[in-house]
Amino acid sequence: MNPAPSIIFFTVASGAGYGLLFWLGLLRPLGQVPQGAGFGAAACGLALVLIMFGLLSSTAHLGRPERAWRALSQWRSSWLSREGVAAVATFAPAGLFFIAMIGGDEGLARPMGLLSAAGAAVTVYCTGMIYASLKPIRQWHHPLVTPGYLLFGAFSGAALLAMLAGFWGQAATPAAIAAVLGALAFALKRAYWASVDATPPVATAESATGLGFIGKVRPLDPPHTETNYLLREMAFRIGRAHAKRLRGIASLAGFAAPTVLLLLALLVGGVPGGILALAAAALALAGLLAERWLMFAEATHTVAIYYGMPERG
Repeated sequence: MNPAPSIIFFTVASGAGYGLLFWLGLLRPLGQVPQGAGFGAAACGLALVLIMFGLLSSTAHLGRPERAWRALSQWRSSWLSREGVAAVATFAPAGLFFIAMIGGDEGLARPMGLLSAAGAAVTVYCTGMIYASLKPIRQWHHPLVTPGYLLFGAFSGAALLAMLAGFWGQAATPAAIAAVLGALAFALKRAYWASVDATPPVATAESATGLGFIGKVRPLDPPHTETNYLLREMAFRIGRAHAKRLRGIASLAGFAAPTVLLLLALLVGGVPGGILALAAAALALAGLLAERWLMFAEATHTVAIYYGMPERG
């Protein structure tokens, strides 16, 4: 699939924003992050900015962005519509959570924080299911795709929370959570890549055309003499050597290096720990951009086999 920059930015930014909102809503009532209004405004404000910019960027991939609101009406059958409904519904408690923290209203902040955390988790789950529900794309219709979206969002959000809490001198809990999630994310992504590499193609030219009983099927002439929409969007190809290099970058920069930096931040503490957490969060987001680009670039739509481009195993 052709990696659209707007969708890549959307999934990384909104995932991190919802992850940050999730952990803030859960950990603040437990006293595991700074309780002051300044920290609450910074953390919740950053989460909402990431979410809003992420959602706005997703409309850039639409042919008619002004009609994006119509997608909300298809929530009975569409995961994209469910994501939109969940995102809109989450803004109400998140906004009240932000206001309550600034005003010092703990009676309102706690329930709104928990509702925000629940809404964030549901929204990211719906985002993952948009891709996991697409059967024609084998690399997306995989049992680890949706858990991956949830785990990567939780990890990047925890890393951002640790970064912010480090400058208030209370980063221990979010840094520990982020380090554990980083290790789990590394393991999950490596397991996902190993699985999709080892799994044989779901469809072949023989099975798609129903002519396999005759023998090997190949096109006599190309369907088109020039490129078209399907070839640009559905049959994007990436070299194996390039993909291998990007996998290494995503694994190291996105998961391994931030995990090590977060563990060091736990040991060092103070302002140096905050700086290490800042570096960890920046690396995690950069690595996730590479990981998400690969998720699109390595995915092959079944329609590509009609153009003589067999799906890769």
